[in-house]
Amino acid sequence: QVQLVESGGGLVQAGGSLRLSCVASGRIFSINFMGWYRQAPGKQRELVADITSGGSTNYAVSVKGRFTISRDNAKKTVYLQMNSLKHEDTADYYCNVWSSAGVNYWGQGTQVTVSS
Repeated sequence: QVQLVESGGGLVQAGGSLRLSCVASGRIFSINFMGWYRQAPGKQRELVADITSGGSTNYAVSVKGRFTISRDNAKKTVYLQMNSLKHEDTADYYCNVWSSAGVNYWGQGTQVTVSS
């Protein structure tokens, strides 16, 4: 059994910052991609950012320059530092992990609300 536990969501004013964390636990021994997706009400889930085991990153155009993804392989943890938050960043944020065995896992989601 593998669990992804996200934390760090909440309510913040526009222009503010939040840091999301996601810890993988259970029977997952090696992780390739770790990433964050988000889903706003009435919209499809979209990629926010992802990072390879080697540290290469990829960002959605809408967050580039404002968000930073990082990971701690020893702790099986991925972070998303979100700065200069905008109202349109309001969404449920989901952690996503691909194990080295090719299995995909999702977290339960953490809510981020940005007041304008």
